[in-house]
Amino acid sequence: MNSYVTGNIIKRLREERKLTQAELAEILNVSDKAISKWETGKGYPDITLIEPIAAALNVSVMELLSGDEITNRNRSFNMKRTLFYVCPVCGNVIAGTGEAVVCCHGIALPPAEAEEAEGEHEITVSIAEDEYFAELSHPMTKEHHISFLAAVTDDGIQIKKLYPEGNAEARFKINRTYAIYAYCNRHGLFRVRISKSKLK
Repeated sequence: MNSYVTGNIIKRLREERKLTQAELAEILNVSDKAISKWETGKGYPDITLIEPIAAALNVSVMELLSGDEITNRNRSFNMKRTLFYVCPVCGNVIAGTGEAVVCCHGIALPPAEAEEAEGEHEITVSIAEDEYFAELSHPMTKEHHISFLAAVTDDGIQIKKLYPEGNAEARFKINRTYAIYAYCNRHGLFRVRISKSKLK
């Protein structure tokens, strides 16, 4: 039951939208008895109704199936709240400036939580001509590697895709960069904030 839409979720979302069972039934072109059965756990909506139910309740299909509504409170578009979502199947990287429901290969992706870069994940940042040069002393094998480096500024993101057998390094524009991130395919996301004391 938890892997499908529960009646409690439908009821909660319907009531939050101030819809009666009859009103929701009319939108979905089903009977209000069907809505009642769903909400009391005596029946389940047909799979073909999942998208219309989500639309009627003003949530995404992923939110409907998970029971968690995602509200992006980041209305001011603050780049310092940038989140990275990484697919464990294909390595796809999606960056967002706030909370979102992100899926890849049918998997709902949680935002990666950045840890401070240290140990084998320490990111060394130096200035090379007019750019930041970021590098890590990290294995770069197919099984264990840094898959991307990213620099976040107050008005954008630069992402550099890395590949096994290459070097764990990248160059980024200096202008307004406040943090550099590295993603290890085994250990997750690491971050170093840019300050003069951190530069080599």
